[in-house]
Amino acid sequence: MPSSIAELVALFDLEVIEEGLYRARPPVTHFQRVFGGQVLGQALLAANRTVPVDRPVHSLHAYFLLPGDPAVPIVYDVEDLRDGRSFTSRRVAARQHGKHIFYLTASFQVEEPGLEHQDVMPVVPDPLDCPTLAESIEADRGPDAAAYMTEEFAALDVRYAGSSAVGGMLHDPAHPALARMWLRANDRLPDDVALHRCLLAYMSDLTLLHASLVPHQVSIDSIQRASIDHAMWFHRPFRADEWLLYDQVSPSASGARGLSLGRLYNADGVLVATAVQEGLIRPGFTG
Repeated sequence: MPSSIAELVALFDLEVIEEGLYRARPPVTHFQRVFGGQVLGQALLAANRTVPVDRPVHSLHAYFLLPGDPAVPIVYDVEDLRDGRSFTSRRVAARQHGKHIFYLTASFQVEEPGLEHQDVMPVVPDPLDCPTLAESIEADRGPDAAAYMTEEFAALDVRYAGSSAVGGMLHDPAHPALARMWLRANDRLPDDVALHRCLLAYMSDLTLLHASLVPHQVSIDSIQRASIDHAMWFHRPFRADEWLLYDQVSPSASGARGLSLGRLYNADGVLVATAVQEGLIRPGFTG
């Protein structure tokens, strides 16, 4: 996976096959399947390529159908669903080995004024006062478990800001599954609104499902886990290379599935995006 901002940006430099058809180069990775955030962000970028620049994405809904093969390119096929006066809609199919592995539907809107309100950002430690996610994983599970963060996600700066795990600082009987992270790209990104939204989609898949495991005191290695679906809403402008608080809560886990919701605030407390994901969390996995 990208070890620098240059490599991260290159991951989102799609090859044009023909109008509405794009191909992404596979990254160098130790993962046995494609990171879901990569497919999510690249599919959103493919959709963006077919939309006027004055219509930023405001929502997306996606399903992960099959595990992606990290050794071969992914082809993204964009379908024009609607081009209205204010809204544009696109559907993207991602394919490998002749099969659909992922579908995304996204909606884009001309920017316009309207009513405004938002929830208040929770009080959290400053990101630079928080341990990196790799440090937190190492303290909990040892250096080998933390290696994937430093090896696979070196282009990101992710800080652990607390959880409701046993002994955690966020213990709340009404919300037993809480987890908070600060995150950002670790270097300056180009001034491209579409790229920043695609990268936030990429980052949003990193820790969201894990919030559903917080109260259960199970080893992550004993859980078969995979993203099933993912939705995002983009509320206000932001930069993916500036600190964003990922305030995550899992309101329910049942039927070997966990549901997690995450709110993303910038450092000034402005709510910039919301993400929701359901994923497979099947216990007793030994493979």
